[in-house]
This record gives sequence, structure tokens and C-alpha cells, in this order.
Amino acid sequence: MFQTKANMRLTIRQLQIFLAIAQSGSTTAAAEQIALSQSAASAALNELENLLDCRLFDRVGKRLILNDNGRLLLPQAGQVVDAAKTIEQQFLTPGMAQGGGLQIGSSTTIGSYLLPALIAAYRQQHSELQVRVMIANTADIVAAVVNFEVDVGLIEGPSHAADLQVEPWMVDELLVVASPQHPLAGGDRKVGLAQLRQAEWLLREPGSGTREAVEQALLPHLHHLRQSYEFGNSEAIKHATAAGLGISCLSHAVVADFLQSGRLVELKTSLPRLHRHFYLVHSRHKILSLRLMQFLAYCRSWS
Repeated sequence: MFQTKANMRLTIRQLQIFLAIAQSGSTTAAAEQIALSQSAASAALNELENLLDCRLFDRVGKRLILNDNGRLLLPQAGQVVDAAKTIEQQFLTPGMAQGGGLQIGSSTTIGSYLLPALIAAYRQQHSELQVRVMIANTADIVAAVVNFEVDVGLIEGPSHAADLQVEPWMVDELLVVASPQHPLAGGDRKVGLAQLRQAEWLLREPGSGTREAVEQALLPHLHHLRQSYEFGNSEAIKHATAAGLGISCLSHAVVADFLQSGRLVELKTSLPRLHRHFYLVHSRHKILSLRLMQFLAYCRSWS
């Protein structure tokens, strides 16, 4: 509970309810999320808006949409609630200082191909650790980190979001691949830049760290990528490339199995070796618990 000279009383519970409403868009959905009655959630929101002397949401039909005041409060409320949760876990719950849970956000390639092995290896040393993983594209993971929805993010491209601590983590090799039957595959001659400019590329969606990394790696040399299809994950691109729908530039971790089985081949091109960084990110305002610091240290050593 916080107090001002005007005797204002602001509770963490009010901020929790505010965050739930901001996420769900209604007091009814928020009440279900945090196990309250709808009337109690509405009353808490009214109390908070009266205390702050401003509206936090625009009422559009039955929807509650954050206004400027609400958007200003959102990261501050997330920081306070997250800090309170960390204190509870470390000091009020037996065993939580060493154990407890982590909420990890991961962009798609890392979450699908690297994170399972990393968590499995880490839990051999910390068997009591409970982990919840959110997998989405890089833009969504960054938003989740900024809003304190996850403790840490493992992402595939740099982020310039405000109040974000960004740490280079691993170097990932990118390969230009095609089906063995593709016209550019085979032969001893390197595929030239003009041929790559004319080729049809299979790409991730905008907001994906892989999409950004591929564009940063290729556009300085090709100036334009002729897109044939767009997919929501790298696994779909891998299969589409093997089916001959186009060529792609993907992480070695994604295509290693198809290269070994012969379903894909790496194109010999006149491009330089392509790579990108993976990054560890967390909010600059986050209180790093002991278990989170241990996990981050393990990630650094694992790389």
C-alpha cells in the first residue's frame, strides 16, 4: 500500500486488476482471470480511477480500451506488481529463493530448436524449477518483457524498445537453402547475386526476428527480395522450401535435419558468410531474483 500527502491509498491488488483489464479488455474477463466477481473488479477499477482522478480506459461498447492515461500507467503498474511478486516468492514462500518458477519468453526459432535442450540441461541441476514458456515472434516477446508478462526474453534480433536491457547471447549461422530439384541447386558454379535477386524467396512475417535478420543479412547485397510466400514459422518455411516453392535463408539449427537427410541443400553463393546474434532481454526496472540471475548465468555459459 502506498500513501501520499493527500492520504491516497493505492493497493497492489488494484494494479493487478488494472493489468488484467488492460490485457483482457473487460472487467468480466479480468474477473475470471483473477478469480474475482465482475462487480468486485469493476469496483476496484472505479476506486483506482477515483484515486488517480482520471479515466484509464475508453469505454467502446462493452470493451475497455486503454487511453493515454492507461498507457502511461501500464508499465509502471507492471513493474510494481512484478516487484511485489518477486518479494513474495523470495521471502514469503518456503523454498522459493532457490526453486519456484520462471516465466520465459522466446522467439520462435529459439523456442522450437534451442530452448528445450537448454531447459532440460538446466533442470538437471535445478530439478525443483518450474518453467512456463511463451513462444511468439520477436516483437511480441519484447512487448511481453516490457509489460512484465515474462521474466526474460530470448530473441533473434536486436530490439530498441525503451527500458529494455539487451545482452548479445549467441551467434547463429544463417544458410541459403533450396530443394535439390530447384534450378539453382547443383553444379559447381556459385549462384550469382543476379540469380538470387530473381529467385522467389520464402520469408517469415513482419515482426519476426528471423525476418529482420534475413533482411539485414541479404538486402545490402541483393537490395530487394522477391517474395513468393510468407509463413508464420521457420518450420513451415523449411517444408515449403523442400517442396520447391522457393528458396529461403534459415538458421542452421532449423535446417540441419533436412540437410542431413538430403531434403534440402545449401546453395553455393557469392554472398559472404551470413550470421546473426541471439539476445537475452529483460526490463531495466525488473528486480532480478536469485533464480533468474542463476538462469541468466547458465544461459551465458551454455552458449
